[in-house]
Amino acid sequence: MPTDVLLARFLRELAPLGTRAVWAHGSLAGGDYQEGRSDLDLIAVLREPPGLGTVRKVATAHRRLRAEPLAGRLHCSYVAPGTLDDSARPHLTWAHGRLIRRPVTPVTRRELHDFGRVLSGEAPAGLLPEVPDARLRGFVVRDQRDYWRPAVDKARLWRQDIWVDLGLLTFARATVTLREGRLVTKREALGELRRLGAPEEVVADIERRRYPDTVPGPDPAPGPDPAPADGHRLAVRAELTRAYLGPAIDALVATYG
Repeated sequence: MPTDVLLARFLRELAPLGTRAVWAHGSLAGGDYQEGRSDLDLIAVLREPPGLGTVRKVATAHRRLRAEPLAGRLHCSYVAPGTLDDSARPHLTWAHGRLIRRPVTPVTRRELHDFGRVLSGEAPAGLLPEVPDARLRGFVVRDQRDYWRPAVDKARLWRQDIWVDLGLLTFARATVTLREGRLVTKREALGELRRLGAPEEVVADIERRRYPDTVPGPDPAPGPDPAPADGHRLAVRAELTRAYLGPAIDALVATYG
C-alpha cells in the first residue's frame, strides 16, 4: 500500500532528528482516509525547538520523499514539548511542498487525544496538554466567525472544489462540535449537512467527488479524478454554497458565540 510505504520511509528519514514521537491526526487517524484523495496530516515531536540546522534537515528529509507516490499530500508540523502549551503558537511545518509556520490548533489537539494514531514513540497523552471544552468551543466559533464568514463574501474563491468542500464540511463539523462536544469525520459531516438543510445539489457533488464508493451505481473506473465542472455549473454551485453558508454561519455564531 503506497501510504504505508511512504510513512515507513518518512520515519526512516526522520530518524537522524531523534524524534520523541510521530503522530497522525485527521482522516488517517479518524478512519476516513482514502488513499490518493486524503492528506496525510502528521505531527513530529522533537526533543527541543528546531534550530537552523534542524530546519535544514527537515527540508532535506521531505525533499528526499518527492519520488514517492502521495508525498505531495504529506504534511507535518514539528513541535517540542516545551512549546506546546500555547495553541496559537506557530510551529515549523512542511505543507504543499514548502516550509511554513502554523499552529497546532485546538481541534487538532483534541483529535490527537481522542483518536490520534501513534506512528512512533510516545502517545499524545504524555506530551500534549489536553484541550478544555471551553477552549475548543471558543476556537471553533472564532474559526467560523473570523475566517470562514469573511471568506464567503469572496465570490471568486467558491468556484474551486477545495473551498466548497472544506467550507461546508468544516461548518457541519463545527456545528456538531458546538452542539454535542464531539468531533466527526468529513464523511459523517456529509450526513450532517443534509440534516442542516444544505443544498442537496452541492452536497451530492461533494459526495461524488470525495466519496465515490458511497454513490449508488457501478464502481468508478480507476484513474485520475474527474475533469472539473464547466464554468456555468461552477458558478451555480458557488452561488448555492455562498447563499446557504453565509446565513448558516451567522446563525451558528449567534447561537454559540
